[in-house]
Amino acid sequence: MVSTRSSQYMALFTALASIATSSAFTINASTRCPSSTARTSLSMSAVEETVKSQCMLDGKKIRGPITPLGNFVLVRTKDTLAATDGGILLPDQSIERPTEGEVVAAGPGKLHPHTGVRITNPVTKGDSVLFGKFDGHDMNYNEEAVTMIRDDDVLLHYKGVRMTNENVRPCRDYILVELTVQKTETASGIVVAESVMKDYEACEGIVAKVGEGRMTSTGKFSDAPVKVGDRVKFRDYAGNGVKIEGKEHSLVRMVDILCALEA
Repeated sequence: MVSTRSSQYMALFTALASIATSSAFTINASTRCPSSTARTSLSMSAVEETVKSQCMLDGKKIRGPITPLGNFVLVRTKDTLAATDGGILLPDQSIERPTEGEVVAAGPGKLHPHTGVRITNPVTKGDSVLFGKFDGHDMNYNEEAVTMIRDDDVLLHYKGVRMTNENVRPCRDYILVELTVQKTETASGIVVAESVMKDYEACEGIVAKVGEGRMTSTGKFSDAPVKVGDRVKFRDYAGNGVKIEGKEHSLVRMVDILCALEA
């Protein structure tokens, strides 16, 4: 009698467990979590909405991140760095030099007004660039100092933390010239005072790097009039001074090169 009743209780317990399991599975199936694709889509939408809600320009909220048009380039300015003999990097604030920065965003490039050919932008996001001290339009973007410049304002660009002879690349029709050290003694042996020479800007030197050339209306680059290793002379005050690895250089446009000199 007891054995029969135990068997009945066991059968009833099994049936109830089966019903409970079936009900739980049905509820779980109907309320299962979204797929990984849906979760990714939702998270990306949330991030985009957060970014849009946080974009500020000159103290005013804007509808989204800045997207440069044409040949404009948005640059985050940074201190020009100089290294001591011990390898410590220090801001170079003693001399007025071109501004150094990092590209935040760049437009696709401008269209040639006569042929409609796209003149592509020479720099992309993440590149480090050197541009004129007074070029562009300064702004405050998301509590950060930025400058909107044109691709024509870029003197040279490179990838990395700082400029080196290996990674720098003159932009388009610019030529990087390593300046010749000026003599402080004349041919007749007269020594010229350093105070007289301090404001003198050298206008000759050895070509260190050559840009790819100015882009023509057909989308092709014009050939450079000089090559690496040539000794050249350029117009007075036409260059933009820059120090690379402790040596003075000047960035000069190809049209400002006057002549090539004998080595």
